[in-house]
Amino acid sequence: MSRLQLALNVSDIDAAVDFYSKLFSTEPAKRRPGYANFAIAEPPLKLVLFENPGATGKLNHLGIEVESSEQVTEAGDRFQQADLTVKSEPQTTCCYALQDKVWVTDPDGDDWEVYTVLKDSATFGSASAQTTGCACS
Repeated sequence: MSRLQLALNVSDIDAAVDFYSKLFSTEPAKRRPGYANFAIAEPPLKLVLFENPGATGKLNHLGIEVESSEQVTEAGDRFQQADLTVKSEPQTTCCYALQDKVWVTDPDGDDWEVYTVLKDSATFGSASAQTTGCACS
């Protein structure tokens, strides 16, 4: 199953988790300091929250979660054939997960990722990514 991902910057992670738990009638699938993600069945959505009170905007990034590394590769190949600039990040640790992913940027500068989670990780990823509310899943 593929699903759309929406990653948001929030000023208070506890208040945001409380609100989105009520809005979607579900608890986070993963919760860490300053970070939460929800795997929402209906509508099919991966909602990711980054506690980032200094962010200049609400949107952190957008994405599409897919089931396999092969699907990530296929998406990257399709983007390149469509003359989009692709950034590949195989086997990268971000947002407490080891992932394969590819990135593109839309005309307004918003980042989109296509990714699959390979396994959980005990670490967020890079320190700079955590500080900026990285574009991660």
